[in-house]
Amino acid sequence: MPDRREDQPIRTDRLVAGSALETLPTVREVIALDAVAQGVPEVLVGDDALDARVRWLHVSDSAGVAPLLDGGELLLSTGSSWPEDPADLRRFIGGLADAGLSGLILELGTHYRYVPAVVVEAARERNLALIVLHRELKFITITEAVHGRIITGQSDALRSRDEVRERFTALVLRGSPADFIVHQLAQTLGAPVVLENRGHEVVAAEVPLALEEELFTEWELRSRSAHRRAEQRRERGAPPGPEDWLVVPVEARGVRWGTLIALPGPDHPAGRTAVMEQGAIALAVGRLADGESDEWGRIGRRRLVDGLLAGRFAGAGGAAARLEAAGLPLRGARLYGVVVSGAAVTAERADAAARALRGRALAGSAPDGVLAPATTLLLSLPADTVFDDPAALAFAAALVEAGADTDRLTLSVGRAAEGLDAGLASLHDAVDLARGRRRRPGKGPHLRRAENRPLVQLVTALRDDHRVLEHGERMLAPLIVHDLTRTGDLLDVLEAMLAHPGNRTAAASASHLSRSVFYQRIALIEELLGVDLDDGETQTALHLALLVRRSAGR
Repeated sequence: MPDRREDQPIRTDRLVAGSALETLPTVREVIALDAVAQGVPEVLVGDDALDARVRWLHVSDSAGVAPLLDGGELLLSTGSSWPEDPADLRRFIGGLADAGLSGLILELGTHYRYVPAVVVEAARERNLALIVLHRELKFITITEAVHGRIITGQSDALRSRDEVRERFTALVLRGSPADFIVHQLAQTLGAPVVLENRGHEVVAAEVPLALEEELFTEWELRSRSAHRRAEQRRERGAPPGPEDWLVVPVEARGVRWGTLIALPGPDHPAGRTAVMEQGAIALAVGRLADGESDEWGRIGRRRLVDGLLAGRFAGAGGAAARLEAAGLPLRGARLYGVVVSGAAVTAERADAAARALRGRALAGSAPDGVLAPATTLLLSLPADTVFDDPAALAFAAALVEAGADTDRLTLSVGRAAEGLDAGLASLHDAVDLARGRRRRPGKGPHLRRAENRPLVQLVTALRDDHRVLEHGERMLAPLIVHDLTRTGDLLDVLEAMLAHPGNRTAAASASHLSRSVFYQRIALIEELLGVDLDDGETQTALHLALLVRRSAGR
């Protein structure tokens, strides 16, 4: 049998770090190779030790091999020159672990008929993978197989990294927003991905709805813990394990804006870290292009509010956890749905105005059926904060730049609410209020509150009952058909009349019609509907029908 010992020990390359390490095979994958399986391998120390990455296979029987290792090697040996004294043998195994050895494969039969107990104990104490081969093999065959697997994996990784780099470079060139880049990262990795800012507030996330409550409950604590573990791994030079969160900073030019976090998922040919790093680069370039504007916050939080209104959430618990992870307090807070119309409002200014009241605000898009410019807000205030009419008007004024014209600004405020379900009802209150007839310009901001509009509250409560919608459509059908076929304005005239039931002059003015033309329209409405518009019950029924129609965004 040929001598397995090295005449001239070969020093291996330094351990590959970072994303490149992830593309290397694990000890578990190496012992599953056909060339190794022919030796009938038996794992004596395994579990998570088998997940260590193998950078190279090193063949040596020398007792002085430890100083020749740089870490990441898998040592293949017969043990013929190992120390005989148990204490020395324990120190030998400890030295291999200190050198960063990924694992030890010992062939039985040449020198050892069985593995000394001290070797198993020492390997287990140091969490060093220990495998024995029960059948004699040519070490050159194993070496070729393992090195071929490593080189092939690295070549495949390089090609895959080029593809990933091209994909995310294209996203940068197209100016793709942060939430879309996060979506592409999650699709590429096949795992949930979260983008957070430096305050650990979630900016954007691509997470299955069913996982939101579990993932985002106490998000800040979980995120900080993941950051600490990632830092500890970096200090040890260890790659993320299969169950670890992958944490990658988003930074450029010495400025750090936030962090990308990927939950555990399948391996990627390019290496999961390499994919995340490309996503982080794309986000950093986009952040540089944004300048001082908080594009991250605007896009990510807008999706939250819009998703609530559209019902795009699996359950109240998951949606609540997601909102709190984005920085909107729910527990111990009062929530208000708010729609600002008649003035352009940025997410940053809305949140700043809320912070002045010791609260926070998330901004959404303009709701359907509300004339632009308009913004939907979910406002969270401490329970002891007074949000009466003066405070609401001051809040409205703070939403625009100092000295800006606020005469066209209207603030529609839903009922005060506790908890997400009630908060969502408050949002619908505000949207229904905002869909009412556009007011004529006056002095300063105009305030509408759901508390002062009992019919709006009723419509909000019944908005999911299809019978109410069908009744309203049926009652207004003649007017709808008339307006559609003749480009008429009968619905608008009816709305103005109902808004001023005791003052036809004011109703005509609100309709922008002369009194004579207004009265002609009223007469036509009565004829088409076959009703008396001076009858109180009829007015209430028509008002309810109009509110239901506006609530549906029609």
